[in-house]
Amino acid sequence: MSIPTIIIAEDEDALATLLQYNLEKEGYRVLIAGDGEEALMVIDEQKPDILLLDWMLPKVSGIEVCRRLRQKTETRNLPILMLTARGEESDRIRGLDTGADDYVVKPFSMTELMARIRAVLRRIRPGLADDRLSHGDIIVDRVAHRVKRQGREVHLGPTEFRLLDHLIQHPGRVFSREQLLDAVWGSDVYVEARTVDVHIGRLRKALNNATEVDPIRTVRSAGYSLDMEA
Repeated sequence: MSIPTIIIAEDEDALATLLQYNLEKEGYRVLIAGDGEEALMVIDEQKPDILLLDWMLPKVSGIEVCRRLRQKTETRNLPILMLTARGEESDRIRGLDTGADDYVVKPFSMTELMARIRAVLRRIRPGLADDRLSHGDIIVDRVAHRVKRQGREVHLGPTEFRLLDHLIQHPGRVFSREQLLDAVWGSDVYVEARTVDVHIGRLRKALNNATEVDPIRTVRSAGYSLDMEA
């Protein structure tokens, strides 16, 4: 499954960086544009799957960016989620009338924004919001929270499921214990790095029977990856 590309058109550097960090943690490919002109140029070059668009952009406003994108055949159906500090109903209606698919008022919770992004992708490009991920003979059903390997059911605890879900989104990429702690447990929770080893051990035990190749590779002094060759 191809990784969805999200363009963030936002001139507030701190917010753009925060959004990029959280979206990349969720497995999206992220590009940033600091003004409306740059946003239009990057969209033209990159053909993103969704646009997070700030209303108050320099050079070309978010509303104008939205209007121009809707006028072009190739971007007419691009999902646009508008971010704005303007919470008045008339502003919201104007944004939606211009062609935005959804509208989030600042300040917003990151959890809500992620849910909105998933909903927009599901609604407009169902294939991109695929809730089934696979790697080799492993299939992860993210909605039903079920895992199968070679057709057999694999029973995982919640933490092991989140670990596998994160690894299967980035096959072949090596994650340090700290990166896995951040992605699976969260950056605001203190957990010892050795805890990752324990849960990786449980994940391996659940995934592998006597005849199967272990898909999780331990990279000495670096961390773990779901190996492309497994």
